[in-house]
Amino acid sequence: METASCTLPIPAEESETFERPKAVNDFDRVSFPDVTPAPWPPRADEPLIKPEEERTALREATEFEGLTGRSPGLRRVLEQVRQVATTDSTVLLLGETGSGKELIATQVHSLSARRNRPMVKVNCAAIPETLIESELFGREKGAFTGALSKQIGLFELADRSTIFLDEIGDLAPDLQVKLLRVLEDKEISRLGSPRPIKVDVRIIAATHRNLEQRVAEGLFREDLYYRLNVFPVHVLPLRERIDDIPLLVWRFVDEFSRAFGKRVDRISGENMLALQQYSWPGNIRELRNLVERAMITSTGNQLTIVLPRRPAVALRCSVKLIDVEREHILTVLESTKWRIRGTGGAAEQLGLKPTTLETRMTKLGLSRPRPA
Repeated sequence: METASCTLPIPAEESETFERPKAVNDFDRVSFPDVTPAPWPPRADEPLIKPEEERTALREATEFEGLTGRSPGLRRVLEQVRQVATTDSTVLLLGETGSGKELIATQVHSLSARRNRPMVKVNCAAIPETLIESELFGREKGAFTGALSKQIGLFELADRSTIFLDEIGDLAPDLQVKLLRVLEDKEISRLGSPRPIKVDVRIIAATHRNLEQRVAEGLFREDLYYRLNVFPVHVLPLRERIDDIPLLVWRFVDEFSRAFGKRVDRISGENMLALQQYSWPGNIRELRNLVERAMITSTGNQLTIVLPRRPAVALRCSVKLIDVEREHILTVLESTKWRIRGTGGAAEQLGLKPTTLETRMTKLGLSRPRPA
């Protein structure tokens, strides 16, 4: 993976720190600098980045209405946003939870000709199946028990604007058919009414799921997938944007400095390096939460961001086959309380002879832990 040049070396002394930029205005909005690849991890003998160098890095960063960073991956995404925003084409945002898909959708709408009308946001996974149809398409009075009045659906509300369908991969199969009709015919029907209603809506959909896999499993309509997959945008997880982490940290520090009335000027290089080496399963959302927590407990002008305590394998999984094998065998052994033989034993679960498993355990350095 190519990385950008905002590489943070291990500090030579604990007293050395990263100082924050003087003002948030140091960010150049929608700026795409040339990025020179730098080695990772940094050499321990390299000097710590000085405040002026940090401010220069911040000036080069891209701040695209909340999307902070200068990594090649983010720049590619923002270039795609610029290309598709001025059209009415359907956009499909693919990426892990917390990676910033809603921010990307907001940018597509903000740069479009529909920006003067508010974008309607819907989380398809958050609305109960019994209610989502009437929420999306509306209902007539008396359409079902409890429907005491007519209700305009979210698609009608988004007419001449944009609707953002988050977690589209969790949409129920019967609603997938109705969404396909909207995409094909540009019309909807309220519950309890056979009369079609024309709508002019631009659709941006997002999901953290693998839609191709769900199509293969029969959980997502293939024709709907191809209708949505006009312009796919892959949003990278934070662990693949390590050079953006310092810039994101300072952005959140500035946000919470104003909210809490606190002043933070420095973060140690060791702490920043630890943030870059963490796997970030919750992506940008998790980083923001940790910065907020650190700002709440902070009492001085130097901030320390404490990372969650996770098993080492969860933080940085090895891709070597022998390490994967060792971890898998260890997991099975622990689940059987180190019972190798017999029904339900580790050997049976792994599909191995007990003697073969014992040989592999010896080779991999696995042995039953001694009682405390």
